[in-house]
Amino acid sequence: MPPPPRRGRGPWADTLPGMVVGELVERALRREPPAREEALGVLRLSDADTPALVGEVSRVRRRFFQDRVKLNFLLNIKSGLCPEDCHYCSQSKLSTAAIQRYRMLTPAEAVQAAAIAAGSGAKRFCMVASGRGPTPAELDLFTDAVRAVRAAQPRLEVCACLGLLRDGQAEALAGAGVHAYNHNLNTSEAHYGAICGTHDFADRVATLGRAAAAGLSPCSGALFGMGESDEDVVDVGFALRELRPDSVPINFLIPVAGTPLAGRNELTPWRCLRILALYRLLFPDVEVRIAGGREVHLRSLQPLGLLLANSIFAGDYLTTRGQAAQADLDMIADLGLRVEGAAEPTLPERALPPVELKTERR
Repeated sequence: MPPPPRRGRGPWADTLPGMVVGELVERALRREPPAREEALGVLRLSDADTPALVGEVSRVRRRFFQDRVKLNFLLNIKSGLCPEDCHYCSQSKLSTAAIQRYRMLTPAEAVQAAAIAAGSGAKRFCMVASGRGPTPAELDLFTDAVRAVRAAQPRLEVCACLGLLRDGQAEALAGAGVHAYNHNLNTSEAHYGAICGTHDFADRVATLGRAAAAGLSPCSGALFGMGESDEDVVDVGFALRELRPDSVPINFLIPVAGTPLAGRNELTPWRCLRILALYRLLFPDVEVRIAGGREVHLRSLQPLGLLLANSIFAGDYLTTRGQAAQADLDMIADLGLRVEGAAEPTLPERALPPVELKTERR
């Protein structure tokens, strides 16, 4: 039996080695982030201590998002044919993976996919195109598709993910009705050169800046399982905090055959849960989404991930299959949670100003 809880603290707050997780939780409830060394301590907890960590940090998820789970649906609107060399990606020029490769889908095809998304209960429709960034012709076709989707499914949030943006492109997306722009930082600036050589960390930051300046909701997260250190996991988290995203997708590497990272399998379910717990502490009142790789790496512990995150993808990913949508709905219901409605605001009202974070850089 766990010891009885103290007032204002979870029952396991003082049992975790080297730190007091309950204290971090109390600060997160006030929208205050952990310090860098505390964040490293969360990642370095043992597997045996991780269930208690999940229980404590779930208080933050409940405080800001109650029993709601936001569903997202992804459309790979252009597949493969990418000139970039991202080592994790089955669509890059380095990949020999057996995937579908096709040019930009038509607006009618996008509308068809949006209907499936709405029928599955999804609130956000993520339209993703491979490539370094859209050509003028691709941007025109994409914005036509967005307008068609918005006309057919006006309650769906549309999120665009088109790679690096040039001047004026974010404004064109906003004018077409795009709600959010996704561009993940993926890993720390120090580790970035190990996973990509055709663009750099600063390019990604610049694109997110363009999207935010155009009024698009910033969506940016990371991808784990690529040989990064604990320090890299923490550093990219702090870099994301500086960008003040509204949503943070947490991806776990799917080591696709034919990619440079094929065969890499360094994650465990407990490691994934510690990462999710840390990012909930870093982003207490922000949408934290479990994205690619949850079925592969969380496996039977997927429900524990939803005690920390408040958002998931329903259905398939870019080039890999996801869990059946009904299995996701069953999991949500079994947890005593519910799918977030289209009319409900995802983010809590930010009564307190964002916390300015000052931390040492490596």
